[in-house]
Amino acid sequence: VQLQASGGGLVQPGGSLRLSCAASASGSIFSTMGWYRQAPGKQRELVAFVTSGGNTNYADSVKGRFTISRENTKATVSLQMNSLKPEDTALYYCNGHNFFGYDYWGQGTLVTVSS
Repeated sequence: VQLQASGGGLVQPGGSLRLSCAASASGSIFSTMGWYRQAPGKQRELVAFVTSGGNTNYADSVKGRFTISRENTKATVSLQMNSLKPEDTALYYCNGHNFFGYDYWGQGTLVTVSS
């Protein structure tokens, strides 16, 4: 199973970006799909995830600004990022967690928030 992420780029503070991730397998194999990020010199951290039932969970730092969505039929997960801040700058990784506890990772897409 492969995950292909896209949508990163350079944006000014206060701007928006939308990240998308497509899996090569049916979305129904994943108990959760989500996004993590890793800033330079920092550990990878959870940004948001969505369960197969549609429940969502967000890091406190992005609540109210980011929205995650998932479409199982297309095996995709998206992250709408609004009101972006310089501290959101990071490499963003798509994640799929299957029902056996195995994690699949995308290749990472760079988000840079700078004026």
